Amino acid sequence: MSTPARAASGGWHYKEEALTDIDPGARAWIARGANFVTVVSDAPAGTTLTRTDNPDEYMIVTDKVGATVSAGGETLEVAPDSLTIVPPGKSIVTLAGDGEIIRVFSSRAADLAGRATNAEAYADRPVDVAPLDPWPEPVGGYRLRTYALADHVREGTNMRVFRSTNLMLNVMTPRETPRDTSKLTPHSHADFEQGSLAIGGVYIHHLRYPWTPDMATWRADEHVEMASPSVLVIPPTVIHTSRNIGDQPGRLIDVFAPPRMDFSLRGVVANGDEYPMPAG
Repeated sequence: MSTPARAASGGWHYKEEALTDIDPGARAWIARGANFVTVVSDAPAGTTLTRTDNPDEYMIVTDKVGATVSAGGETLEVAPDSLTIVPPGKSIVTLAGDGEIIRVFSSRAADLAGRATNAEAYADRPVDVAPLDPWPEPVGGYRLRTYALADHVREGTNMRVFRSTNLMLNVMTPRETPRDTSKLTPHSHADFEQGSLAIGGVYIHHLRYPWTPDMATWRADEHVEMASPSVLVIPPTVIHTSRNIGDQPGRLIDVFAPPRMDFSLRGVVANGDEYPMPAG
C-alpha cells in the first residue's frame, strides 16, 4: 500500500451543540461518510421531520419512541424498536412521544451532508471509497416497509442486517455486559467505509492504520472512546474493532453504503427477499 489510509472522523454528538434549524422543534446532530449521512434527532411528541423531495430511499430506526410515517401515498404507524425504509420523494415523520429517532440517508441528501459535523473531511470526495451505485429496485416497487427488530433476533449472533437499494444497516442486539476482550473481531474493508453509530452505552473503537513504505506517514494505533449518541466513520483498509464498556448496555448500529455484497452472499440480510442483489 503506497497511499496512507485516511484518519477516522465522526460526530461526538453527546457533547456537540445541536442543530435547531433542520426540523422545527427538533434538535439534530449530523455526521457523514462519503456515501451516507446519519441524523440523530431529539424532539417532543408531535414534532414532524419532513423531507420535501428526498432523492432516494432512507432508513429510520426507532428506539423507545414510535412514529407515524407518511410517504408514497401511504401512512404507517411505526412501533418503537423498529426499522423502516422510506421511498424516494416527500415524507413526513411524526414522533409519537418525546425522545430520539435516527434517520440514515445516502450522501445524495446533499443538504444534510453539508451540515455534518465532519463535513470538512469530505470537502473532496475520497478516492478510496467505491461509488454509490444503487442496487436493483425492490420487489413490488418503492413503498414504505417497516420491520419489528425483535422479530429478527437470531441465535448465535447479535447481527440484524437490513438493506435497501442504497444502504445497509446492522442494528445489533444490545450488549448487556462489557464485551469479552478475548473475543474481539479486528478486520478491515477494502473499498468502503463503516459508520459505527452508538445509540446506547460507551464504546471504545480500536483502530490500526496500515503502514506504507514511507515511515513518515505511519500513524499510531487509536483507541477512541465515545459515549452515546456518537458516530465514528472508519475509512477503508483501517483495521478496527469495537467494544462496549461500563454498566450501561451497549447499543450499536453499523452503517454501510451501498449494501455490502459479502453480507448479502452470506444470507444474513433479514429483508433480502424484498431487495434483489445486482445481476451476476
